[in-house]
Amino acid sequence: MRVLVTGARGKVGRAAVTELVAAGHQVVCTDLGTPTYERAEAGMPPYVRADLTDAGAAFQLVRGMDAVLHCAAIPEPSQDIAHAVFANNLLAVFNVIEACVRFGVGRLVNLSSETVPGMMFAERPFEPAYFPIDEDHPVLPQDPYALGKYFGEQLCDAAVRRSELRCITIRPTWVQDSGSYARNLGPMIRGAAAGAPEATFNGWSYIDAYDLAVALRLAVESSLPGHEVMYVCSPDSAGVADTVAALRAQYGDRVEYRPFARPDASGTSAAKAERLLGWQPTRSWRDYLDDDGQPLSQ
Repeated sequence: MRVLVTGARGKVGRAAVTELVAAGHQVVCTDLGTPTYERAEAGMPPYVRADLTDAGAAFQLVRGMDAVLHCAAIPEPSQDIAHAVFANNLLAVFNVIEACVRFGVGRLVNLSSETVPGMMFAERPFEPAYFPIDEDHPVLPQDPYALGKYFGEQLCDAAVRRSELRCITIRPTWVQDSGSYARNLGPMIRGAAAGAPEATFNGWSYIDAYDLAVALRLAVESSLPGHEVMYVCSPDSAGVADTVAALRAQYGDRVEYRPFARPDASGTSAAKAERLLGWQPTRSWRDYLDDDGQPLSQ
């Protein structure tokens, strides 16, 4: 298929482009980064710089595509002005969806976020309703990032009601790649090893960028009708050996504990993605770090 990947130079976008190209798809990349203006490297897909908050740019890029993988966004709300996060993320996804509808694109894969339920960046903190978190968990966002992502999901709902577009929204947990495990998960794993796991809103969930890229490729290729929302996460937690015991230490009986697949399971469930996409993760933080959270020797 001819596939447009937005946010192609981000952590998720880079991995997804590699996966899609390896699967034989004809990929076009877009992001805000400066082009090289040199001969393209062998095997690298074409790149077009574009600001997708400009409807004309979105329409030009989406035209002629069989599918769009929309990864472009400001990735969290704490390092940008609130209205900039909301305006950028929501207008970009609106323009991409509108272009997909008007040009008859068959499949949109929308990258949303585990923050949509609202606990992660809440100004008035509240606790999850239950673990493991899944697609039925209440959605009560307060912050501009989670709100923008949730409204993007609703735009997908509206698009399938008014067109033949089919949508899949992926909510990844905290995305890690080979360059980020030690910095991001290392402290969590060391804390868990010392018997003092960090406080959590997602049950120490994470996802490897390369496993996520496989899920995104499967979503692009999927024939699922309508609009489906699904979490993608690694099956294990970031260093916690007994997830329920650790969650009880933090939350007591204030939340509901539903069955977990394994003692060290992630506090988020990817069962829907596994069931509907046939996705199976193959990577763990243990491929990069030891039990003390230190990088494995190469």
